[in-house]
Amino acid sequence: MSSLVVVSHADRTSLTHNAARAAFDAIQAAGGDVEFADLAVEGFDPRFAGADLDLYRGKGRVPAEVVAEQERIDRADHLILVFPMYWWSMPALLKGWIDRVFVGGWAYDATPGSTQFGMLDRLTIHLIIVAGDDAASFERHEIPQAVRTQIERGIVKYCGATHGSTTYVYESDTKDRDLLAIELRELSEKIAERTASRSGADILA
Repeated sequence: MSSLVVVSHADRTSLTHNAARAAFDAIQAAGGDVEFADLAVEGFDPRFAGADLDLYRGKGRVPAEVVAEQERIDRADHLILVFPMYWWSMPALLKGWIDRVFVGGWAYDATPGSTQFGMLDRLTIHLIIVAGDDAASFERHEIPQAVRTQIERGIVKYCGATHGSTTYVYESDTKDRDLLAIELRELSEKIAERTASRSGADILA
């Protein structure tokens, strides 16, 4: 199985980056074929501009930088998205990456009369979300429900992909660093186990 770890955070020393690298290292150590994409360092432009709108309207060509991202995803069986929680969702950089890359004709088929809508049924997507607050607060404010609606259902399942897992790393700013290190190690080991097979859905907390 092949995996692609995508991280969205401007600070390469952040807990988010540490989580992404831990997942990458664990998959690699387990003998998996894995690539790493740092959207901030790579300078991906998340702005949905005129060329993207033309493509959406069916009269444009797929921009070269979007084709490159699609090809990178096409090489993977598992896509691991690692990001901090911003306003109950993902950062603008990652959202813009999805807006521009997960387009009609590649991620889904909206052609009238089409018998298949989601086109990424070969892909399993995992979410690793770094959160400043604690689990009780997230449940009280129904943030996991928002993630299930916006991301798991609104993006992953809409495109026909399998939702592999969603894992939260809570109390990122306040929890003891040693405890966080243990948590990241355990998380990454579980991700490595799941990416060793084609599918294994919803086994992580």
